Amino acid sequence: MTAIEQFAWIAWLVLILLFLVIEMLTLDLTFLMLSIGGLAGLGADLVGAPIWLQVIVAAAVAALLVLFLRPPLLRRLRRGEDPTPSNVEALIGLTGQVVSTVSGHGGQVKLSNGDLWTARSQGDADLEPGTVVLVNRIDGATAFVRPKEEMSA
Repeated sequence: MTAIEQFAWIAWLVLILLFLVIEMLTLDLTFLMLSIGGLAGLGADLVGAPIWLQVIVAAAVAALLVLFLRPPLLRRLRRGEDPTPSNVEALIGLTGQVVSTVSGHGGQVKLSNGDLWTARSQGDADLEPGTVVLVNRIDGATAFVRPKEEMSA
């Protein structure tokens, strides 16, 4: 047990570096808070605390940081973001017009943004060319649509 306590500082450094590498990959600030908790555990080790106290100090500091420091930091980081949906999220709710008959198995619609999409009907009925539709969801490269009148009713 004394060997573990004697070289615990190495384990803390490895853990801190591991958390920092994971943080660089995720950019979510969670592993940054865990690495700071590891720094607190390392500090407790350097002061001479037993291993069980080091772990408690590291866990407490990490938990406090994750609960109280991370949320305001994330809000501050994201305050300049554009709230406008993009990519697939921007297509949900768009209107379109059926180009070739849309059934539960396939068909095509031209959306109001000019894109031509493979589509499937979410209802039981087939949608004939010229029918105005709304996009309910996107799954891969397929738009799931319903007639516009059905959505407003």
